[in-house]
Amino acid sequence: MTEWKILTGWGRTAPTGATVLRDDETTDDRLMAAVAGNPPRGIIARGLARSYGDAAQNGGGLVADLTGRTQVVALDEAAGTLTAEAGLSLDAIMRIILRKGWFVPVTPGTRYVTIGGAIAADIHGKNHHVDGSFSQHVLSFDLLTADGAIRTVRRESDPALFWATAGGMGLTGIILRATIQLRAVETSRVLVDTERAADFDDMLARLEATDHQYTYSVSWIDLLARGGKMGRGVLTRGRHATRDELPVRSRSAPLAFNPRGWLTAPPFLPSGMLNQMTVAAFNEVWFRKAPKVRRGEVQSIPAFFHPLDGVAEWNRIYGPKGFIQYQFVLPFGEEDALRRIVEQVVRSGYASFLAVFKRFGEGNEGLLSFPAPGWTLALDLPASDDLAVVADRLDEAVLAAGGRLYLAKDSRMRAAAMTAMYPRLPAFRELRSTLDPTGMFVSDLARRLSL
Repeated sequence: MTEWKILTGWGRTAPTGATVLRDDETTDDRLMAAVAGNPPRGIIARGLARSYGDAAQNGGGLVADLTGRTQVVALDEAAGTLTAEAGLSLDAIMRIILRKGWFVPVTPGTRYVTIGGAIAADIHGKNHHVDGSFSQHVLSFDLLTADGAIRTVRRESDPALFWATAGGMGLTGIILRATIQLRAVETSRVLVDTERAADFDDMLARLEATDHQYTYSVSWIDLLARGGKMGRGVLTRGRHATRDELPVRSRSAPLAFNPRGWLTAPPFLPSGMLNQMTVAAFNEVWFRKAPKVRRGEVQSIPAFFHPLDGVAEWNRIYGPKGFIQYQFVLPFGEEDALRRIVEQVVRSGYASFLAVFKRFGEGNEGLLSFPAPGWTLALDLPASDDLAVVADRLDEAVLAAGGRLYLAKDSRMRAAAMTAMYPRLPAFRELRSTLDPTGMFVSDLARRLSL
């Protein structure tokens, strides 16, 4: 099925129109034919549209909606490997594999991400400091390239194409299928420790001292608190629970997993609902309701990993203007710069409803992969008339400290900043020009950043 649609990212900004290929138009043969037709504005793959900006948009061109490609090709329960089509979501995968004693190797803050999107954005999760990003657990993928061929790409045999595609935002071709290595688990629960941090220095100290003790680690910080409370927050860290650690009543079904949504955000909400007053009130309640210290709480996978998935279309709460998600990483050793950036956000008065802070471990060979050893902060900024000025100033501070922004979250960075933040970009451009000399695979993001 083919239709013309206006598309946006999850932030609901910068809409553009494209011809969308769906369902029977996204079989291998049909996609090969679409590429062979050399569409004048190119083509880009799209999954569940959880990238916040314009990475899965192609104004005036073709967009291949792969969400109909959900077939499980093979599940090796002994080896813990899954081969599936690129449109299968992490949510669907979990519903299949958890009851068999397996879990995905990496999950971001939402289950509604496709395998193809997970590779293209090289997603990271709460376990990056010990397990790296998603692509490090990918064994191979089938890639439709600009010459119309379908290549099986393996990390060992074709590392250049593998690591250009991992984090390459769909610009090397269309991922059709992938094989991933899963993680063995005894239960579908997580054993969680929660504690408060009184201020930003306290937060840094706690993470530095004890993060190595946990498989999963994340913290929420209050970006409206000022003075001695600046950067206060709540740390939530844990690991998969064993069967013996479950309450007795849960041991008969240790791998049960059937998450359900609680609410759906109304389709029409006015802009300005999330302002300094409402978010400050929420932050105060959220901080105070968290325990000062709580050890060993058993939580479900949705509660620990994906709390926002319980509210369908939660991005509507920002109103019709939408919002940007701003995520950056700064190297270890740049804590003073990090503190100044947090102070800059606090002074700006922007009411960030979500502010997620954690540590990254070692990066990988991905030419455009985002994670690098250091501190990463993700926050949302409601769209407003002066947002561009605020965000550009943040870019300058991040760049001066040797940091970079996450392409899967970005919707407004300038090309010059991108070039300075990603030293492997020239190598990516060179490989892409060789692999796809006419620029067949292109997106609004790629045009904006001259990728």
